[in-house]
Amino acid sequence: MSILPFSPEKKGPLNYLSVVPNKASSSKTLRPVLCFLHGYDEGPPTPIADALTRHGPLRSGNMMPVLAQYIIIAPQMPVRGDFWLDYADHVRQIVSDVCERHAGDRQRLYLTGFSFGGNGVFDLSLHQSGQWAALWAVDPTRVPAYDPGCPVWLTVGAIVRPRKDDFIRALDLIPYDTDAERVIADEGADHVGSAVLAYQDERIYSWLLSKRSTHSS
Repeated sequence: MSILPFSPEKKGPLNYLSVVPNKASSSKTLRPVLCFLHGYDEGPPTPIADALTRHGPLRSGNMMPVLAQYIIIAPQMPVRGDFWLDYADHVRQIVSDVCERHAGDRQRLYLTGFSFGGNGVFDLSLHQSGQWAALWAVDPTRVPAYDPGCPVWLTVGAIVRPRKDDFIRALDLIPYDTDAERVIADEGADHVGSAVLAYQDERIYSWLLSKRSTHSS
């Protein structure tokens, strides 16, 4: 799967990038969908193609075979900040539209995000109960207020580490096991380094694929 060049699209107030595996739109096989929420520095005025290839699944070098199975969606907020909840409905509509156009599997929708985007992962999941088959937050800056009620993988970096025990209690997390529904992983990296390592980790993408929602969004 080649991830360049990108063709930015727009839905409501959000510009977004989408990457579709070769022949996905013509195949009868439904594809899993991974939606990535960015952090503070990736908001405007940073150009979208530069911003959304810095830290997430679209970062250069993340081209492991398992990632090529996914339809990848990466929206960009029109402002910088911890505001993903304000755009929850717009993200939902983008995901729905991409699923409709490119044979996305609505029972295999996965939400991931880095830093403020990690906060957004939990915020959106609480607002959209049942939509996401699994969540993957990379070094978020806030402990979620409520249990999201679905599988969670938490990647620890310099922001989470001082409050790791709070996250473990809030989300009932355990160290990685292939059958675990709630996972915490700490490779000892700093904030940005945690994202670099996480989005190159094939076992996380494989773990996501083992999760399926019974909800049709």
